[in-house]
Amino acid sequence: MEEAALRSLTDIIIALTDLAEAEGRALRRAIFRTGWGLACMLVMGLLVAGGLGLCLWAAYQYMAGQLGHIEAALLAGAASLLLAGGFAWLAIRLSR
Repeated sequence: MEEAALRSLTDIIIALTDLAEAEGRALRRAIFRTGWGLACMLVMGLLVAGGLGLCLWAAYQYMAGQLGHIEAALLAGAASLLLAGGFAWLAIRLSR
């Protein structure tokens, strides 16, 4: 009887270590995928910020030729603030 109980306890311990090993591999894969996803999101965010900056600069350059530098800077700044407000509203809306 004791031998059967010992064998059963050994089988449980082996099963638990196999399960821990499999879960560790799954966790490593999930962390790796999450890390790459975050890195891609960071690069995307930088590219979006650069693209928006270039669009605002192009709008400023166009308006400076039409209106003058002061008015163009004022309108480009207002457009930038509107975009920032829109992104802030979206972030608040999505975080609910």
